[in-house]
Amino acid sequence: MAPVITEALILQTFPYAETSRILRLYTREHGLQSAIAKGANRPHSRLGGVLEAFASGWATLYLRPNRELQTLAAFELTRARQALGCDLLRFGGASLVAELVLRSGSEERQPGLFDAVVRALDTLEQVPEPAVERTILGVMWQLIALLGFAPELEQCLGCGRPIAPAEETRFNYSEGGVVCGACGGGGGGAVLPERARKALQALVRGEDLPLERTLGHWRLLERYLDHHVLEGGKLRSFEFIARTLPAS
Repeated sequence: MAPVITEALILQTFPYAETSRILRLYTREHGLQSAIAKGANRPHSRLGGVLEAFASGWATLYLRPNRELQTLAAFELTRARQALGCDLLRFGGASLVAELVLRSGSEERQPGLFDAVVRALDTLEQVPEPAVERTILGVMWQLIALLGFAPELEQCLGCGRPIAPAEETRFNYSEGGVVCGACGGGGGGAVLPERARKALQALVRGEDLPLERTLGHWRLLERYLDHHVLEGGKLRSFEFIARTLPAS
């Protein structure tokens, strides 16, 4: 079988046996793929020093239909992103991005999503320190939208009425968006004041803005993913980020 060469991003890597390594790759042409890099952990392997999480490059793969584990023949590194591993919050954000793709991606070709994930990691690596936290929140909401789960923030999910600019709403996690006071005044969901709703709209659109308080945004993001994207699952990286963020 002839190998294929595709742009690839390493989302996860772990050792296998004594000399090999298993990789979880997100590729431009073939979506999510699991691959074994045989001999990668040997002292003089040409793969050993480049197969690290969050690195990008050109992967040479032997893809066999109906197999869960493919074979990596070569990996030409183009960007290592080592700075992500030197800062706990940046590392946590990159891990959150990778985990979302691992949980929600597929083997289908999605070049737009692939480019967005690469941009997200590049941004997290380069953004100034004071903006790291809000950048993580922003790139997560943008990826959620690209995956097809963008929250409805412009009109009430109950009656369909456009939300007035200064109107307080509630965020309905299971339905995936806001409800007005008349439709959700007596129900569950987090209260979403005007300022918080506008901030969330900006995050989804990829606009950079200061966030006075972020705890509520983290809670909303985690619960939204649990209810609407992961269907009750959880991303473990949230726990790491919670331990990393300074106490408010």
